[in-house]
Amino acid sequence: MPLASKLLFFLFALIFGGLGLWGFYRLYLRVRRGGRATEVRADQLGARLLYALRVTLTQERTFRRRSTISVLHSFIFYGFVYYLLVNVVDGLEGYIEFSIRSSNPVGALYNLLADLLSFGVLLGVISLVFRRYVSPQKRDFQFNQKTLLHENIKQRYIVRDSAIVSSFITFHVGSRIVGQAAKLATEHRIDGHWDAWQPLTGAVARLLFSGASEQALYGWRVFGYWGALGSVLAFLAYFPYTKHIHIFMAPVNYFLKRPVGSGVLPPMPNLAAAMESDEPRLGAEKLEDLEWPRMLDAYACIQCNRCQDVCPANATGKALSPAALEINKRMELNVISAHASPFTLRTSSFEQGDATARPLLEFAISPEAVWGCTTCGACMQVCPVQDEQMLDIIDIRRNLVMVQGEFPPQLQTAFRGMERASNPWGISRDKRLEWAEGLRVPTIDENPTPDVIYWVGCAAAYDPGAQKVARSFVQLLDRAGVNYAVLGKKEACTGDSARRAGNEFLYQSLAEENVATLNSVNPKLIVATCPHCMNAIGHEYRQLGGNYETIHHTEYLERLIATGKLETAPLDADVTYHDPCYLGRHNGVYDAPRHVIESLGVEILELERSRENSFCCGAGGAQFWKEEEEGDGRISDNRFNEIQARLDAASHNAQAHAEGRAQVVAVGCPFCKAMINSSPAKQSRDDIVVKDVAELLLEGVTRRSGGDVSVQPTGPLPGATPLQQPEVVSAPTATLPTADGHGVLNAPEPLVVGETAAEVINAQPATPPTAQAAPADVAARRAWKPKAGADDVTPAPAQDAAAPAPTPAEGPARKAWKPKGGDDVSAAPVTPADLPASPAPAAPTAQNVAAQDAAAQPAAPARPKWGAAKATPSTTAPATPAAPAAGPAPASAAVTGTPDAAPARPKWGAKAASAAPAPQAEAAPAAAGAAQADVVPAPAAEPAAAARPKWGGAKAAAPAADAQPVSAAPAPVATPDVAPVTPPEVVASTAGPSEVPAGERRKWTPRTAAPATPDAPVTPAPVPAMQAETAQPQAGAAEAQAGLPPQPAATGATGRPRWAGKTTLPTAPAEPQVTSSSAPPEAQAAPQEVIPAVPTAPQPPEGTDATGSGRKKWQPKK
Repeated sequence: MPLASKLLFFLFALIFGGLGLWGFYRLYLRVRRGGRATEVRADQLGARLLYALRVTLTQERTFRRRSTISVLHSFIFYGFVYYLLVNVVDGLEGYIEFSIRSSNPVGALYNLLADLLSFGVLLGVISLVFRRYVSPQKRDFQFNQKTLLHENIKQRYIVRDSAIVSSFITFHVGSRIVGQAAKLATEHRIDGHWDAWQPLTGAVARLLFSGASEQALYGWRVFGYWGALGSVLAFLAYFPYTKHIHIFMAPVNYFLKRPVGSGVLPPMPNLAAAMESDEPRLGAEKLEDLEWPRMLDAYACIQCNRCQDVCPANATGKALSPAALEINKRMELNVISAHASPFTLRTSSFEQGDATARPLLEFAISPEAVWGCTTCGACMQVCPVQDEQMLDIIDIRRNLVMVQGEFPPQLQTAFRGMERASNPWGISRDKRLEWAEGLRVPTIDENPTPDVIYWVGCAAAYDPGAQKVARSFVQLLDRAGVNYAVLGKKEACTGDSARRAGNEFLYQSLAEENVATLNSVNPKLIVATCPHCMNAIGHEYRQLGGNYETIHHTEYLERLIATGKLETAPLDADVTYHDPCYLGRHNGVYDAPRHVIESLGVEILELERSRENSFCCGAGGAQFWKEEEEGDGRISDNRFNEIQARLDAASHNAQAHAEGRAQVVAVGCPFCKAMINSSPAKQSRDDIVVKDVAELLLEGVTRRSGGDVSVQPTGPLPGATPLQQPEVVSAPTATLPTADGHGVLNAPEPLVVGETAAEVINAQPATPPTAQAAPADVAARRAWKPKAGADDVTPAPAQDAAAPAPTPAEGPARKAWKPKGGDDVSAAPVTPADLPASPAPAAPTAQNVAAQDAAAQPAAPARPKWGAAKATPSTTAPATPAAPAAGPAPASAAVTGTPDAAPARPKWGAKAASAAPAPQAEAAPAAAGAAQADVVPAPAAEPAAAARPKWGGAKAAAPAADAQPVSAAPAPVATPDVAPVTPPEVVASTAGPSEVPAGERRKWTPRTAAPATPDAPVTPAPVPAMQAETAQPQAGAAEAQAGLPPQPAATGATGRPRWAGKTTLPTAPAEPQVTSSSAPPEAQAAPQEVIPAVPTAPQPPEGTDATGSGRKKWQPKK
């Protein structure tokens, strides 16, 4: 070039190169404004550098999905990387007289790659532009209408930015091709032949410049020089603000990747001290609260929306979009760092350290989206640049729960259960081993030196479906001769659900207890049947000093089979396998469960979405304990539809049905089993059975040893042993309303009535199992009902012999599970003839229940947002075991609208209104019998002592409610001569259930040693004060079903007033508690405690929570 051109180009490069460097410096300042990283991000520099180079150059993460698009994108990427060298060489050619010719191998290779990649870049850009703006695939870049989007996105910023970037790339590469073609035409005139190593550029030269003059060729070469290199320099000033910056930030993200897997959440050190501060900074409320690596994520994001494609919440029409979260962060960073003039050369106030004005929930993600995440990790696994979207959501949850106190109220039930009973069900810890009744399961005290510690987990301890898994697994261990033990009552919840819900304080208190327990027993190997427990103990407990070898039970079973300790017989069934997120995606265990299934001689029918691409069941991220967010469908439905389609598509399916061949969904997680079983679509497919891998293996091993165990369809099997009983759903089955509250999604789904194994074992002599129909217009999940016992929940009144209610045409109802009582024994149901002759109350009919539910709910409601409720136990008050006015329901029937049918986790769907009681609630309760009754005064409640320090809030003192002494004299219990003695914890008069007036609650009846009095009517035992919050899992749904207003709890012994509803509807005067006149005098004298509906405990001040912290309650936005 002439000297003037050289000087001008140098000045041009200096100015725009400086602007580009200034932009990168400001980008660094914005990333640095993030919070301190709690994990090491710069250790093992050599290994990190090699990893970053490998992933960058191979583009292996990009090729995980969208193979065709990934190839086109790779053309652009490799062209961009090679052009770093090409632009340097071309720039030097303008200042130094030299040229790379193809006469030597190095020059030939250089020219060939430049030629091919130049046209590859053009092909990739043009194809991707067509896809984004014209092709039907442009829907990949669209968002759900419920998704919160930044103002810049709504103003089509991404569309404009994509157009600018694609135009720059096209002009840059096109200018270089034109300039190189003019150069080839000039060389052709000198050498007399075309360069064979630049075939594509040579074709352009022959097409455009065959007859061009020397002056024209020189002019086109100058144009190519300035067009290619000048456009790059001009683009440098804009580059830090475009989506194209990801080409530099992605390798940095790879280098700074987390040292642990996606199943491990970042620690929160010094949490207790932080919570005691006046203004605790926990989690993320604003942009600067996010750790700095996640500020970097916003600039590394390629805006491809792949994370949105695999998100189970987004796939079912919910508000969550992980892609929108990252893009919104990026847009906000651009806005707060922008100046009025683009030529202003100074940093912004945010870059200088000022706080941002808006919280993340106003521009980055909505509360519905925050609580819609299942923490399945699919977004992190599929992200081409290794962003950490899920961790942003966890940090936001931590701030909402521990600082602001804003979270779905249903989670309060699980939190309190974990606080007080060390399990989210809230059942007494003393009952943690009752799943093993009838089996010889050694505890750590009985076998202090085991080779294996079996971590049972809360689900296997308390959920009937998971209990079958635990029973199957220990039987397999016994058959293999394994030296094992369980911790029994020493085992506590791992805290996984609390941590994923954002309650890090509660998680750490549970985890520290478990770490101390495990350290004291020094385990050699821990085996867990729950992947969530395995993940927490094996990986997350290391943050608290617990280093244990922990594996999944399918991995251990694989070892036993491989060593010949377990021999199996073939299984005659079609089997598909669902990969649990916390077993597969988070921990990489894919082959072990498949090998166990294949040992049964079964060829697994793989699902389309399997292994690392598996679709979530919908239970993770504490979703199991709350309502599913509003959307187009349920996540579990989406998964089951895929499962049944795969089973039905099997080539031998028609013949298999003709032969009665079983269809089985194998799982490796108790929550997956519950969620798939709970899918409404599953209720119409009794031929599809959901079983854990351990259950299937036990069937094969039993068959090999001469037993006859076969896979059975769902539905009760008369005469079957408990372990052979089919599953009934133990997770929500309510249907999802559409956004406008109309449509087929509001149609009720049938439920299945069936006996669980626990019900068969715990069948009471005086209360044979019965099945009742669900209302035709209600498809809600019925309550999980824990067994009556020591300090648990209030037992339901028993009745003599209730005839099964007719099943409606739409489908049978489902009966709630009721586990066995502490003193129960397995016995055959007692026939009505064996029972004392006394009138039994009639069960409410389906029509009556439907009328109650219809009166308790507003007409055609759309599901209200969770944020409309306060984040206190406003919808999860203690259970209200007051029977409906239509008559007390039998203890064995859990499908009526009784408070005893409160679910372990609330149903998913429209919330029942509690503004007014149901019409039947105004009627007087049915009489317990013809005999006259004495009115017995009810003693006041005693304060309940907290078993564990509360997870949040300041310890503000509040006066405890005065307690009156309660008579502890037990009442005699009448039982037939042919039946075992009915345990006191489930006693409710067989001569007629004792009645509680509408609007009042019966206190829990503790277990007492009651002598049997043959042929005498049963009188309820005296009721001392209970721990008021141990029945939380049943509370919210019980009050909603009964049409009653929320009930308050008595003030606890900690001095903190418990939550009481803000408004309490007037109730009728309390009916007197009655006892049968035929009962012994001492039984008649036993007082029966009744708690009035109007609270006697002091109400918390308006605008504050009920935990004593004084923190202002969350209010929904107007």
